[in-house]
Amino acid sequence: MIAGKDSTDAEGAFRRHVLYIPGYDPFPPRRYRELYRTEGAAQAAISGYELSIAPRTGETYGWKVAARIEGRPTEAEVEVLVWSDLVQASMTRGIIGTYGQLLRTAWLYLASGALRRLIRLRKGPMIAALYPAVALALQALVALLAGAAVLWLTWGAPWGLGWALAAALVWAVLEGFRRIDHRLYAYYLMHDYAFTTIKGGAYPAVLEARLAAFRGRVRAALASGVDEVLLVGHSSGVHLGVSVLADLIREGLPAGPALGFLSLGQAVPMVSFLPGAGRLRGDLAYLSQRDELTWVDVTAPGDGCSFALCDPVAVSGVAPEGQRWPLILSAAFTQTLSPERWEALRRQFFRLHFQYLCAFDRPGDYDYFRITAGPLTLAERYRERKPSASRIATPLSPFRDVA
Repeated sequence: MIAGKDSTDAEGAFRRHVLYIPGYDPFPPRRYRELYRTEGAAQAAISGYELSIAPRTGETYGWKVAARIEGRPTEAEVEVLVWSDLVQASMTRGIIGTYGQLLRTAWLYLASGALRRLIRLRKGPMIAALYPAVALALQALVALLAGAAVLWLTWGAPWGLGWALAAALVWAVLEGFRRIDHRLYAYYLMHDYAFTTIKGGAYPAVLEARLAAFRGRVRAALASGVDEVLLVGHSSGVHLGVSVLADLIREGLPAGPALGFLSLGQAVPMVSFLPGAGRLRGDLAYLSQRDELTWVDVTAPGDGCSFALCDPVAVSGVAPEGQRWPLILSAAFTQTLSPERWEALRRQFFRLHFQYLCAFDRPGDYDYFRITAGPLTLAERYRERKPSASRIATPLSPFRDVA
């Protein structure tokens, strides 16, 4: 039996507190409010319900949602659990530092055997993972070729002049690529993967401190008198959410609202397959058998940045007997997006990675706005739902130890 209130027969407005953990994103949280506003309005128009947002006051960033969905009024507070400052701090390395990150990160994945296992698990996200390494290597090659051309053209010039000009051009080319990375994403993705591997898959101290603060925010929401507290993790925010909830439940939960965990577009194996990720593997195993929450994991094969339909507990090799969670579901982009929209988005890999937070013009049983602003708890909404038939549960992690 899942702990929490049953809202199906209740009267009055259903109240929910949503806490959202973004992925590795250096931008301020207001972008998520704007995304919720525009996409929520679009989904409401498509699906025929009412939804509006308003400012929210308090010590943390968020917004309020008022809706009437499935015949019942609802009120929700959405709070963004911010770690963009940590992301920004991790992206301050210059050109030389980034190439150093490339060498260190590549060595860890290769030497540990994680890369080979991850490729066997899902090729799509590994192509995305290899992209920054290949792109940075090609940028270095272009820069070196430009430098070699200068040396050839200045052959016979006063000693040292050609080398100085070549070195200056090499640096200028590399700097030029870095300045247009908002289009190429090579440096951004390299910083992302390097942040994961700072301690071989373990959380650095600064991130552990932030997770403790997140845990405090979830506990405060549980004491606020709402009908449901829903933690939503997207991308890298998923494995952070796993550890937040595992620690929270270990500490003990008081009787109160239903607790839900919605994980979207997860790439958990990129961390859990690393040698230092014993803490995360232990949290995955622990959370997967708890009855204090409902955990639903949504991915889509069309999202090349996620490990689509991979059970993060099972593939990490730590599934215990009696595993309950997560319930693995597919957002099925090819079915829930019209052919015209799918054709327009299918090559926009980063945009598709955020589709879970957006409107679907042919929504199935996954609707982000019904889940976050509708009158049913996560447990009630998916009570009879079976996991996707394409669920991948083969244990492939080269490391199975837990902390």
